[in-house]
Amino acid sequence: MRVKVEEFGVKKMKTRWGTCNAKARRIWLNLELAKKPIQCLEFIITHEMVHLLERNHSKKFYELMDKFMSDWKIWKEKLNK
Repeated sequence: MRVKVEEFGVKKMKTRWGTCNAKARRIWLNLELAKKPIQCLEFIITHEMVHLLERNHSKKFYELMDKFMSDWKIWKEKLNK
């Protein structure tokens, strides 16, 4: 991906699976991801790292998601069930 994450962490979150601070290049992951299939974790990490390349959920964002994790839609659906 050629993306450098400066810092990451895990914490309890009520409404999100992950967050990204593009300026600080920091990613937080929801502790509850530990209960999900590893591919769900991979999806969230990919999603947040793509935000370091493209801040908004634009067409380019989804093109990058397809490039880096072609089956991301499957894991997003499983995660949100």
